[in-house]
Amino acid sequence: MASVTIDDVRKSFGQTEVLHGVSVDIEEGEFVVLVGPSGCGKSTLLRMLAGLENITSGRILIGDKVVNKLPPKERDIAMVFQNYALYPHLTVAENMGFSLKLNGVSKADIAERVKPAAEILGLAHLLERYPRQLSGGQRQRVAMGRAIVRDPQVFLFDEPLSNLDAKLRVSMRTEIKNLHNRLTTTTVYVTHDQIEAMTMADKIVVMNDGRVEQIGAPLELYDNPANLFVAGFIGSPAMNMVQGTLSNGHFAAGNGQALPTPSRLPADVGNGRTLIYGIRPEGIALGGEVPLQVEVTEPTGSETYVAGQMGGAPVTCVFRERVAARPGDTIQISVDPAAVHLFDAESGDRLTRPAV
Repeated sequence: MASVTIDDVRKSFGQTEVLHGVSVDIEEGEFVVLVGPSGCGKSTLLRMLAGLENITSGRILIGDKVVNKLPPKERDIAMVFQNYALYPHLTVAENMGFSLKLNGVSKADIAERVKPAAEILGLAHLLERYPRQLSGGQRQRVAMGRAIVRDPQVFLFDEPLSNLDAKLRVSMRTEIKNLHNRLTTTTVYVTHDQIEAMTMADKIVVMNDGRVEQIGAPLELYDNPANLFVAGFIGSPAMNMVQGTLSNGHFAAGNGQALPTPSRLPADVGNGRTLIYGIRPEGIALGGEVPLQVEVTEPTGSETYVAGQMGGAPVTCVFRERVAARPGDTIQISVDPAAVHLFDAESGDRLTRPAV
């Protein structure tokens, strides 16, 4: 395994710049997830790391070697794509060992490397089957096995679960994380699904419009989003946002409703400034002095989602209790001041101090 350094990397197509000076340091053995909405540049960055896309400027290092000009086969990486890209006329064993065969590895050595990889992935009993005889999850494991047998310094995953159904996605992300724990190979994983990012990553790189918005551990980004974009992107349901103003240390929503003042408010936040009041759905509890006009209730069994209006803005609450309220009802809620973030409405930057 090796570290990966992405140093001020830029990418332009003609006059259009799509990556604007991206820098990320990835430690040996780390599982790093690049996450962001479609078109943010995460897959382009991954393809540049793989050597499938040229770099306009900047440097990419694998270990201590600059690989800007190296072809993919000389970078000692293995990539798993969104599409399984299996050869339909080859068996599972032949698919897994195909790249080794192209490199002139003997049949005996290929078999020795395919067998343990198949056992790790639960494919040992399927080695003689063809792709058409496999489920979607099994095909994706074959694609992963093809990468494992190469024993690369770095694994690259480009949205490998997006073609799977919801239940299979959950089980496969667990399998991939378990695989990383066993192999400890440096891994860079691209997804637009922030739940995948939160559950799998050692470190998350949040991207938007070709720029890095924030880098950190999953809970660090969740608890201390640097700006409105990260606050709204990380977390499901997303953080609630209520616009208003601060006056003499008290926050008033746009409709005049007073909301609990955040406990981590810096002293230099001026009066009359337009702010965004952010609170996670689980930071709201039943009972209190803040009215919530109920619009929708969604019982899931263990939790109840309640969507409504607070301070004239749409919010979503997650309650562990059963809620009997119906659309049109008004219920009383409380907001945990320690869980409140304030953001500047113009710049989007967080103003409240980080949570401990």
